Amino acid sequence: MDDDLIDSDALSLSRKSRLPGAGFFYPDSLDEEYADRRAREAIEGAEAVVVADGDADGLGCVALLREVYDAALDVAPFEASLAARADSSLTDDEDDEDDDDREDSPVGLVTASPHSLDDALERVAEYADPDVDVFVCDLCPDDESVIEVVEAVVARAETVRWFDHHQWDDDVAAAVRGAGVDLVVGESDEECTADVALRSLDYDFPDHLADLAAVTRDHDLWIKEDPRSDDLADYSHWASAEEYVTVVGRYGPALPEPVVDYLDHRRVEKERLIEAAVDRAEMESVGPWTVGVTYGRCSQNEVAEALREQGADAAVIVKPAGSASIRGSEGFERAHEVAGLVNGGGHPRAAGCKPDIYDDMLDYAYHWTTEGATTKQVILAAFERVASEAE
Repeated sequence: MDDDLIDSDALSLSRKSRLPGAGFFYPDSLDEEYADRRAREAIEGAEAVVVADGDADGLGCVALLREVYDAALDVAPFEASLAARADSSLTDDEDDEDDDDREDSPVGLVTASPHSLDDALERVAEYADPDVDVFVCDLCPDDESVIEVVEAVVARAETVRWFDHHQWDDDVAAAVRGAGVDLVVGESDEECTADVALRSLDYDFPDHLADLAAVTRDHDLWIKEDPRSDDLADYSHWASAEEYVTVVGRYGPALPEPVVDYLDHRRVEKERLIEAAVDRAEMESVGPWTVGVTYGRCSQNEVAEALREQGADAAVIVKPAGSASIRGSEGFERAHEVAGLVNGGGHPRAAGCKPDIYDDMLDYAYHWTTEGATTKQVILAAFERVASEAE
């Protein structure tokens, strides 16, 4: 296949907003091979290993842990790369490749999602040196099937500590603790995982890292009282994980000028993609709620906020890759229940899912050309079920 067909930079904004990024079209086998290589490089020889969600909250925990172990990377190469990206057409994928040439921290980082948690832990059990310290941050297993690999990690490690703030099943939490893990779960509507790590680690953190946890909470819990939380959210999304951890570890939420310039550069297109998604939105009445439903490659939090301002109690943003974000409000705090019915989960006001409805590329072709029609129907049906149960 011609590379130009999946080059997002060559597309008009209208087409770009309707299609997934280039990574979607790479086979899972290539992604797995790359992920395994990167994980092995991070894990082997490390003094400690962190398996973390790749968002601002999970990566904020990594910054805290590298402070504890005095294992932060030099920030200067990342700042130089940032300046180059803000002044040129260099893509983030190219910058990710630059990470291969940089030094490794003695606190290795393996990013994971709830769906890839088992794989990440298996790599730790296979590649980690004996008696390593292992941390798992901002990840919640779906069920007890993870216990076998958790036990393998515990057998390999000196200590295993797990920090999170999601809503855990009691049996899963008991099984993880029973395997020998020091598990600390904060209140999901009061703390982010960075808060949990900050109070759980026996260390006198500098003010800028305590501030980082507070601003991360403002974003992660959708409090939206600190304007710096939007900067952290965007930067964690656009930068490589190592860059984000290094920069916020050095500066906290007071991001330096090269980062601010880079964010300004990226936000021009971001705002246009948000506008396109908001323009496509339709309001649906489901039980007692008004649900704003739209489609597109965009920043889901800003789109959800715009739909709330238009009267939506909940927002559904269907993505070209087939997943969807569900956002709530004071009038709707059951987003995790809706997501749980369509192969997902999350928090009462913020959840995600990917309905199991894609059997082949023809299903995806239909998804793109109809702007997610089937996915929208499946998720709205889940809203109907939750509304019926509420009645």
